[in-house]
Amino acid sequence: MRRTVASRFSEVLVERSVPVIVLVLLLTAAVGAGAVLGTTPEQDIDRTGVDSEEQAALDRIQATYETDDTIVSQIVVKDTGTDVLSRESLLRSLRVQRELREDESINATLQTKAGIVGIENVVATAAYAADRQAANAESNTGLQQSETRPVAPSLDEQIEALESRSPAEVATLVERVLDSGTTTPGRDPTRFLPSSYQSGTTDVDARVTFVFQSPETPGAGETPQEASDAQVAIATVVDERFESAFVFGRGIVDSASSQAVGDSFVIITPIALVLVLLALSIAYRDLVDVVVSVFGIAILLVWVSGIQGWLGIPSSSILIAVPFLLVGLSIDYSLHVVMRYREARAGNNKKEQPTAAPRDPKSAMRVGMASVVVALATAAFTTGIGFFANYGSPLGSIRDFAVLSGTGIVAMFVVFAALVPALKLEVETRLVRLGRPRTKTAVGTEPGPLEGVLSRIAVVSRRAPLGILVVALLVASAGAYGATGLDTEFNQADFLPQDAPEWAKSLPEPFKPDETDVRSDLEYLSETFHPEGQNSEAQILIRGAVTSPDFLAAVDESSGRVNKGETVALDARGTAMGQSPVSVLRSVAAENQTLATAIDDRDDDGDGLPDSNVSAVYDVLFDVAPERAAAVLHRTERGSYASARMVVGVKSDATAQSVAGDVRTIATGIQSGAPVTAVATGGPVITAVAQNALFETLVTGFAVTIGVILVFLTGLYWWRYRAPGLAFVFLVPVVLALAWLLGAMSVLDIPFNSETVVITSLAIGLGIDYTIHLGERFVDERSRASSLDDALSASLTGTGGALFGSALTTAAGFGVLALALSPPLRRFGIVTGLSIVFAFGACLTVLPSLLVLRERLVGEVIS
Repeated sequence: MRRTVASRFSEVLVERSVPVIVLVLLLTAAVGAGAVLGTTPEQDIDRTGVDSEEQAALDRIQATYETDDTIVSQIVVKDTGTDVLSRESLLRSLRVQRELREDESINATLQTKAGIVGIENVVATAAYAADRQAANAESNTGLQQSETRPVAPSLDEQIEALESRSPAEVATLVERVLDSGTTTPGRDPTRFLPSSYQSGTTDVDARVTFVFQSPETPGAGETPQEASDAQVAIATVVDERFESAFVFGRGIVDSASSQAVGDSFVIITPIALVLVLLALSIAYRDLVDVVVSVFGIAILLVWVSGIQGWLGIPSSSILIAVPFLLVGLSIDYSLHVVMRYREARAGNNKKEQPTAAPRDPKSAMRVGMASVVVALATAAFTTGIGFFANYGSPLGSIRDFAVLSGTGIVAMFVVFAALVPALKLEVETRLVRLGRPRTKTAVGTEPGPLEGVLSRIAVVSRRAPLGILVVALLVASAGAYGATGLDTEFNQADFLPQDAPEWAKSLPEPFKPDETDVRSDLEYLSETFHPEGQNSEAQILIRGAVTSPDFLAAVDESSGRVNKGETVALDARGTAMGQSPVSVLRSVAAENQTLATAIDDRDDDGDGLPDSNVSAVYDVLFDVAPERAAAVLHRTERGSYASARMVVGVKSDATAQSVAGDVRTIATGIQSGAPVTAVATGGPVITAVAQNALFETLVTGFAVTIGVILVFLTGLYWWRYRAPGLAFVFLVPVVLALAWLLGAMSVLDIPFNSETVVITSLAIGLGIDYTIHLGERFVDERSRASSLDDALSASLTGTGGALFGSALTTAAGFGVLALALSPPLRRFGIVTGLSIVFAFGACLTVLPSLLVLRERLVGEVIS
């Protein structure tokens, strides 16, 4: 009765093989149409949907403040033996600016007023102003006008002003411009120099020019395609004009990442294909079975593409893993189907009395599928649960991964439990009719090295099960301890491509990758210059008594309490860089006498801040500099002040959690010094919140996954064998393999973040898949075998051989990703390869030992 469903399934499959093939192919056409008719837009990996205080604060800031949505990229010129502040170097930058302005596609993305700004512009403008002043002095006319109107020369006029001067004259001009006493109002030249710059010197080894682009649509972090393309075009011009310079921006990062992924697949695809086909050939030793298996994989990939299209799942870098995962599991399913068929065809694995005569193809497929379909269905369900558990993640890309991989598991079961066996049966039947014997043995069952190793494992598992279990537990304990030190912080720099290794550079075309090293560029920018652009600032929303003198004092004090070496960027005075009501009041007062007087009249302690009637000073600030005031203060329609905003410059290569911690320290300091509430927010803080929520979700999802699988297996094995304890036996190797994996990640310094979180599902999925197949085979063999030795040997040499072929093939396919030039792909390949090895190892060693111990302790033979 308990085997009725499996027997009926195999009976229908064998007797209706052609209709089954036609039906599945029709379904494939319908589902696959989604790849053409559906939509799969691009989406960032860190897309989040976390409801939090920090997100609410950011939403409030974006709704009430005049935030700057400008897209910023940087042109960095480095010293290669030539002074970066020399006449020649500055002129070259100005000519590059002119060339960029003359390019219509680039110029269309630039801001009108200050699209490109660097120290070369400051020096050239000072030269032009000096020329005008000299000309006015000679003619003795227009002097007053030149003194009162700001000088705004064109690029051509700036270039002409520097060209008319000698190198020595330009050097003198640079010294004067960098003199803090003659700094151009509103345009501090040291902004374009390294953060370590010391006043009074012109000896610097690098300078930066900022490129400001206008986004098509407002929104934090958005980079329209036109702006991204323009950044790539700018980088091409800069590379041609400078010996040592680079351009950094979001468009450059996206282009380099896409290029790294593309180059990776160009290199690894042929290698992976050769390795997989070689491994399949070794496992099957038959071209027909290889072709049938590859055909099934191709059909599955059509299903996956169609499902993604119909469901409108956006493309993201993490979804690249889904086809690899399903291909690996498909090979496992295909091997089990084919090998069980071969065993039944050869006269083994029979429910009746075994005979020496081989079965015909129909009888063999009927017996083979009846013995394996329950294991396939059980493995598919439990593996799918492992993937679907990620749907509770706060990361949208992880939720998409859960849906696509989970539905892909369902599709895989349909293809490899129905289409592939039906197709193989039809092919086998026709070949036999043509006189081909088709009696290949299952891998691991014939005498040879593999059969010998598997047999010895069976012997050791029977003789020393406790010893194997103790060793496995000790290793798992070490892995669990190492897992406590795993880096769970999210760092965008970990996703950036690095320069290709030498072996890749030596490859011939078209396999030779393009040169790119945006991660080193980011690190250089973060270490050398003040932060600028996306991912370089956090924010603090302050509500309450923002007109209190204590509030201004608290902001001022908290900004100065930041320690050097932390993630918050510091200015020359050692205070946090950024913008706040305090910094805006001081900077505007330095330029505007009206505000300076209003502050001085109310400044009792000489710190440059009002100590009474602060709201009146704010009113003056709004009168003289409304845009700058509106960036840090929210004034209601009634004229009262509801909140304040503080922008904090942070290091763009720091981890999100570290940034969040330091910015929250500043917020806490403000709260402790004034009757206000301060909430740290901004891009890095929101990312940290999402990552923390992800970790909590992961722990919950892991517990839910294990619990659901345990309940399901307990009920299944109670119903089938009245042995619910088998569920615990089958889960122990999975948990141990996961502990081994986390320990290995700790040793290899692989972070445990939103990218590698999928390894939990992978480890559970592979582990459950392997243990169910081997465990089901042992139960089946033990019900017919006269001794425990015979059951273990038959299980390990039969199903163990199929598992070896599957592990070898999938490890080869995934392991080759370790050669990828894209860091996420490379890490995924390493982690996945380790998952396969550990899952296979735990299944072949721990599970047999547990089965032996169970039978000895319980004294029960499963039947």
